[in-house]
Order: sequence, then structure tokens, then C-alpha cells
Amino acid sequence: MVELDKDNFETEVMQSVLPVIVDLWGPKCGPCLALLPQVEELAKEFEGKIRFCKLNVAENRRLVISLKVMGVPTFLFYKGGEQKDRLSGGDVTVEGIRQRAESLLA
Repeated sequence: MVELDKDNFETEVMQSVLPVIVDLWGPKCGPCLALLPQVEELAKEFEGKIRFCKLNVAENRRLVISLKVMGVPTFLFYKGGEQKDRLSGGDVTVEGIRQRAESLLA
């Protein structure tokens, strides 16, 4: 999984040939940390088809604000440099992430 920041967000997400899933997480977010191993498994499952990236909200406040993200965990789904979907808060499940990942490939 690629670690994102303000310097590489444009290249890694907006200019990516592959669809991109951005995992916005925080070091003090219990649900974020609990999801991480499952998200890493999904990243392996979709390797070569979808790029998975992580964005630490504590270290990238301006970027997070510009993405209009109010809380974590939040997942943003991009295809062709355009945000197609988002999942946040209590709606975040591994199954939900998988379904949206598959719809990026459709």
C-alpha cells in the first residue's frame, strides 16, 4: 500500500492508470487500525487491478480538508482521476470496500 501525502497525491491518485482506493486513517482511530489487516488483504487480492493507498489524517490535515473528509475511517474510490464513491464512519465494512472495489473494475 502506498503512503500518501500532499506531495504524491496528484501522481499516485489523480494520474493513476489503475483505479485507486484511498484509506484515510488516524493513529488514534481504533476502527481504522482494526480494519488495516483486512484492507491489506484486499490490496493483495486486487493487486495489479486496483491501487490501494493510505493517508494518515493526522499528518495531512490540509489535504484531508480539501477532500472534504470529516471523520475516519473513510475510503475514497477513484477512477480516471475522478472520485466515484466514498465510504465513511459506521458504513465502512470490508464487504462494502470489496463491493465498491469490484464496481471500479466494471
